[in-house]
Amino acid sequence: MRAFEPTAMAERRLRLGVAGLGRAASSMLPSLAAHPHVDIVAAADQLPLARARFEADFGGRTWESAEALAGDPGIDAIYVATPHQCHVSDVVAAAAHGKHVLVEKPMALSVEECAAMTDAARASGIALVVGHTHAFDPVVRTMRDVIASGELGALRMIVNVAYTDFLYRPRRPEELDSARGGGIMYNQVPHQIEIVRALDGGPLRSVRAASGVWDRNRPTEGAMTALLEFASGVAASLTYSGYDHFDSDELAFWIAESGADKSPAHGAARRALGARSAGDEARMKAESAFAGRGVRLAETPAHQPHFGMLIASCERGDLRPSADGVLVYGDDGVREIPLPRGRTFPNKDGVIDELYDAVVRGIAPLHDAAWGTATVAAALALVQSARERREIMLEGADVR
Repeated sequence: MRAFEPTAMAERRLRLGVAGLGRAASSMLPSLAAHPHVDIVAAADQLPLARARFEADFGGRTWESAEALAGDPGIDAIYVATPHQCHVSDVVAAAAHGKHVLVEKPMALSVEECAAMTDAARASGIALVVGHTHAFDPVVRTMRDVIASGELGALRMIVNVAYTDFLYRPRRPEELDSARGGGIMYNQVPHQIEIVRALDGGPLRSVRAASGVWDRNRPTEGAMTALLEFASGVAASLTYSGYDHFDSDELAFWIAESGADKSPAHGAARRALGARSAGDEARMKAESAFAGRGVRLAETPAHQPHFGMLIASCERGDLRPSADGVLVYGDDGVREIPLPRGRTFPNKDGVIDELYDAVVRGIAPLHDAAWGTATVAAALALVQSARERREIMLEGADVR
């Protein structure tokens, strides 16, 4: 069944349940709470502390499992922010109860799992939106619009470079196991894939990657460099390192990924982690996420969010995010396109708007199941390319 009929629900608010109250949810909840057309009414998490914090902050109902949440008759849609390996079962359960879905990236850990989720959504007639990634950022969408306008001629090349402390943030054991979706290839590289896909707008032709596992105590991919070629002929160069040495925010005006002002702290995450046990790390992660600190609802962003250094090169100019907008480097010099701040911090309005428009207004989402499947296929191709040390062809595959 459908929770909403677009023609009848144009002015209705979206009653949302949240499945998983970890780090992803803690980052999304401020935008959800500030959205003018969303009510957060229920949540599910295995941890009693997380459920108690949610009840205190939102006064909503709580459940111990995503499946139980899906059966709640008082919700219209579910934001699935559970661990990657749970996405397929949680989305299928939501679809079985007629609940629309916003599922975190990556959509799943295999193309086959993506297909099961797609089939379940289609059979139930629900909207399925995949996100959040930095492809939703206002700076990326503005760059895409300038490229599409033709002002600078055809897009030719994209570069995205990100150096972070990702690998030394507290992790659950599976987050350091590549076979279970750990490491950067399933967690950070999808941001880069989606950014360049959003800018080009067409299908990928091929990928070639090299990746590294450089710390035996963190036995998963922590670094990657890759070349992606699109059917359009556009080449995209992606580099990511999560080893907490150089910080690419130095190249982004010392603005953090979330848009906050930032002070240099090279190696701080590595030092804070120390020689923690797996159990200690899991507890640290829970305590640093929604389960231990609630959600900050009143903050506004200092600057625009970003993901490392991003440059899009066209025939007659280049584009790059600034701290507060987009810089356009053309034949006549450089100008800035300023962008308004979001409703809250961090700003993840774009993906929520897409879900709302899909459910209430009947507007087909750009970041639908096919889009999410294509990102998973590209990430898997990069893993395969690095492992086999060869180019992987994607042209002709259903990866859009």
